[in-house]
Amino acid sequence: MVKVGSILLSMILLMSGCSLFEKENLKPRDQQEDEAVVLQPEIEVVAEELRVPWSINKVNQVFYVSERTGNIVKIDNGKMERQQVALEKPLAKAAEAGLLGFVLNPGFADNQKAFAYYTYENGQGQFNRVVVLGLEGNKWTEERILLDMIPSAAYHHGGRLKIGPDGKLYITTGDATTPELAQDQRSLNGKILRMNLDGSIPEDNPFENSYVYSYGHRNPQGLVWIGDTLYSSEHGQSAHDEINLIKPGANYGWPVIEGNESKASMETSLFHSGDETWAPSGLAAHDDTLYAATLRGNAVREFELGKNIASPVITGLGRIRDVFVDGEYLYFVSNNTDGRGNPDEKDDKLYRVLLTNLN
Repeated sequence: MVKVGSILLSMILLMSGCSLFEKENLKPRDQQEDEAVVLQPEIEVVAEELRVPWSINKVNQVFYVSERTGNIVKIDNGKMERQQVALEKPLAKAAEAGLLGFVLNPGFADNQKAFAYYTYENGQGQFNRVVVLGLEGNKWTEERILLDMIPSAAYHHGGRLKIGPDGKLYITTGDATTPELAQDQRSLNGKILRMNLDGSIPEDNPFENSYVYSYGHRNPQGLVWIGDTLYSSEHGQSAHDEINLIKPGANYGWPVIEGNESKASMETSLFHSGDETWAPSGLAAHDDTLYAATLRGNAVREFELGKNIASPVITGLGRIRDVFVDGEYLYFVSNNTDGRGNPDEKDDKLYRVLLTNLN
């Protein structure tokens, strides 16, 4: 059945003619798990030979994609430029660590500023920090630290940055493999944090003099809003991955509850993977549908809010790290070069697909 789907897709692509973007000849990946075969929509390759891409940003027609290895890739009308990022601290070598979250300042067109989240080591241990980057020419430079010394470990760094409709910067942090920190409101670990763009604590945060916006998270790596409602994706423990509706000040239960478990004063997830593993990362939204990049799930998954329906809509491209909706297209990046995938010679890639083709 996989071969039939691939042949059908190849015929469609051949008949469709030329495009500004290269058409992807989809094929199954060795690491694809027991996943129902999905007949693929037409998918285009926007850029290739990326090095463990992590975050997708787009301003006008130009993309800025962060790479975990420590660069920003600018993609303009099919032309790629790998831009150096000069950080104050060398990137940590731990698994899943590096240059992670990256989001452009809302005034980027004028001020050439962005925010980044990265993992580093010093004499005291391994930590994550949130910084301001400035772009001059084709080089980014760390200009200011907004938040530092977020404890880190071999895994569970969190790392997603997003600017909300309220103009605040939101940050996801993992539990740094110490689950009890997620329930400790004094700790920055296992949280979604919220700050002003200058690094100060918003006066309307749910806890006084605290960046903590929500807590009880294991390793959240996706954030997106539909209107003013915030949703997050979260890695569970050996399955039980979650999609959560985030309320200010709420407790999402880790390590006390997970999946569909419930307890007084703790929030139960909207969707969870049960005994299956998705390893969800970036989130995007269109209308009342969430799209999640999933790593172990090797798919872009669709979650229809209000219908309790979750299904893969794109498979066969390996590990998917981030998703981004702009206009009529869904963009997404693979992560097959992260040491856990099965890369081909042109991986990793930035793809796009028409949203209408996913229906």
